[in-house]
Amino acid sequence: MKRILVLYYSMYGHIEAMADAVAEGARRVEGVQVDIKRVAETMPEDAFKAAGGKTDQTAPVAEPGELKDYDAVIVGTPTRFGNMAAPLKYFLDGTSGLWLTGELVGKPAGVFTSTSSLHGGQESTLLSMLLPLLHHGMLVLGLPYSENALLETRGGGTPYGPSHHAGADGKRLLDEHEIDLCRALGQRLAQTAKRLENDRG
Repeated sequence: MKRILVLYYSMYGHIEAMADAVAEGARRVEGVQVDIKRVAETMPEDAFKAAGGKTDQTAPVAEPGELKDYDAVIVGTPTRFGNMAAPLKYFLDGTSGLWLTGELVGKPAGVFTSTSSLHGGQESTLLSMLLPLLHHGMLVLGLPYSENALLETRGGGTPYGPSHHAGADGKRLLDEHEIDLCRALGQRLAQTAKRLENDRG
């Protein structure tokens, strides 16, 4: 049984919804167990609430050391000035112990993001998320153009990973193409994890 982790940070719920769709795609592959977890919030609770943060997220909070227990990891965060959000960066900065022991070497990984504006740094955020995964020696997977939704999307969607355009008011829900691409990435990661040999050395 291959274990897949969908790890995310979400403030307003868009990334949480994407994580659910990614997990749904991964669960299409037989012989995998999929867990959804989130990184801890770094803002004070009252500040998070005052900013309109979504407080009813039910996914358990992950610890950096848990990543070694999974055969593939898919990571999601909203964009912050063309980069990953601080809570995810803080979490990834805590994985140096795994880097020292090479625990993540050879494991498949993928990324996804959401922005309020269509050209608000989706691609640069996805690329920034890939850097620490590459340093860990993970096998980075994106989305091939054989995914029709990648060619047809009028919202989010990149070859580097799924993305979502939430709109200036943050109220635009995931559209059909964005959901399809999330599912496609989850399925692709799960399939790849199954195909890899247990010995990744």
